[in-house]
Amino acid sequence: MQLDFFPSRTLTFYLARMFIVRIIAVLVMLVLVLMMLDLLSSSGDILAVEGNGQAELLTYASLRIPQLVARFLPYSVLLATLIALVTLNQNSEVIAMKAAGLSAHQVLAPLLLTAALVSTVSFVFNERVVTRATATLKAWEAADYGDIPQDSAVRANVYLTDGEDVLTASSMTGSGGAIRMRDVTWYARSEGGMILTQIRAPRASYAAPGWKLEEAVRFDVSTAETEQLGELVVGAGLSPDQIELDTVDPDTKPFWELSESIEAYEAVGRRTAELRAKWWHKLSGPLSAFLMPLLGAVAAFGLARSGQLFLRAIIGMALGFAYFVIDNAALAMGNFGGYPPFLAAWAPFFLFLLVGETVLVRTEE
Repeated sequence: MQLDFFPSRTLTFYLARMFIVRIIAVLVMLVLVLMMLDLLSSSGDILAVEGNGQAELLTYASLRIPQLVARFLPYSVLLATLIALVTLNQNSEVIAMKAAGLSAHQVLAPLLLTAALVSTVSFVFNERVVTRATATLKAWEAADYGDIPQDSAVRANVYLTDGEDVLTASSMTGSGGAIRMRDVTWYARSEGGMILTQIRAPRASYAAPGWKLEEAVRFDVSTAETEQLGELVVGAGLSPDQIELDTVDPDTKPFWELSESIEAYEAVGRRTAELRAKWWHKLSGPLSAFLMPLLGAVAAFGLARSGQLFLRAIIGMALGFAYFVIDNAALAMGNFGGYPPFLAAWAPFFLFLLVGETVLVRTEE
């Protein structure tokens, strides 16, 4: 038996090339199918806006495709693992490699190395591309697919509180004193939380202090009367720093910027469990691709003529999809405070790493 972890150079490149080609093929197939289904459900809303046409549909697709790639890349690695290993098994290539003295881990080593590289590329792609696309798409959806916001730091569906009063906006751009809000609503409430007046405005800007509403319209709940106010300043207790803290969206912030936001939250004594769980998951999420060859390895071994190859492939697929289910459940529990953030993000990864390794050792080593 060879002492090197990897097989020969030729065999390593052969297995890695075969694996990466199947990953790309499966990913392209999944993204194309899901993008077409997404367009079928969203194209009506996009084209309902006057002036929107084919260009806007292509823009939507360009913003949505990075999200689909990020979400389904681990699934693609899992399916590519099963396809590649079943093919090797059926062609008796696995038997030939084991007859040459290679262990099960050596057979999987080129796939694990390729999956590790995919995880690294996935992390960079998520933080450099997906976060920006998500921020722009959320803001565009908040604007009902009207004018596309040009600011990549756009935040959508803003909800802020100033004591009992509430300020909401469909989107917000800029930072500091240059913050601008669109489709703004100010709710003046009593101490019991009852809405006394509602003030709507198409735009709002920082008035130092407070926020100046332009073309404001007030609705008095008690009298049901509407009044045109023009300009009005509200929310004197809402500073730009507080607004930027209250509008942190971990899905639209890169890993390094989210770290700064968490530190700012902790400095003022704010709860950071949800943000911290998402921060850890930005690392464990892409790394899930590394697990897929190990979880799907059960399909590589065993005699193809024994009639159990299909069953082994089903077991590998079940292990892979079980990981995604438990990972999502653990992250949800972390967001609600049921699990510590580190445990919520990393427990499924280490659990299935042990499960995959145990299955491989007990059955093949």
